[in-house]
Amino acid sequence: MASAVAKRLEGKTIVVTGASSGIGKSTAKEFARTSPKNLKLILTARRIDTLKEVAAEIAQEVGDGVQVLPIKLDVSNPEEVSNFVSSLPEEFREIDVLVNNAGLVKGVAQAPEIAAEDIKVMFDTNVTGLINMTQAILPIFKKRSEGGRGDIINIGSIAGREPYSGGSIYCATKAAVRSFTDALRKELIATRIRVIEIDPGQVETVWSSHIFIVLFDMKLITRD
Repeated sequence: MASAVAKRLEGKTIVVTGASSGIGKSTAKEFARTSPKNLKLILTARRIDTLKEVAAEIAQEVGDGVQVLPIKLDVSNPEEVSNFVSSLPEEFREIDVLVNNAGLVKGVAQAPEIAAEDIKVMFDTNVTGLINMTQAILPIFKKRSEGGRGDIINIGSIAGREPYSGGSIYCATKAAVRSFTDALRKELIATRIRVIEIDPGQVETVWSSHIFIVLFDMKLITRD
């Protein structure tokens, strides 16, 4: 199975947002381990120094067969997102997979004492940022022949399905991600563009890398 997955990933260009830590970092490393000979990874986050450390770790583990491009990007900033693709080197612009992972939770306050700034930053990052990244990358997928091609993978949360006390805003953002994902899947049903959502529970980074192993085993990623 591993060799078959590596073959499907060969030559692909993958964007992972929020790749400086947690699920994003683990996902990037898992892609690199799975296809170590011919892969391009674009890793984005707000902390460029940490991204460079992740890139160095990947290079040390798998060698130079994986080209890693760290990009400083705050997905909550619409202007940065709109300039994202045009700012990429030419050889990195034919993106095949978008992993919308960037997200955060702020505070555990309950209504009516939830800070307005916490509400804004969670929606700007978890919802608007994810939507804007999707809209930035989707034209690349849609222009391809035979109905377009590409994979959009949205990292949601079980919290979007089972809200918890003290997490009303975070849960609401993840419910919004779920609705956007479901609608987008229906809008693209006639294309060869796949839309996938992963809803982990509370996870540790060590475990999170296994998310994509499950996807690989189900043959959901990167069709030829």
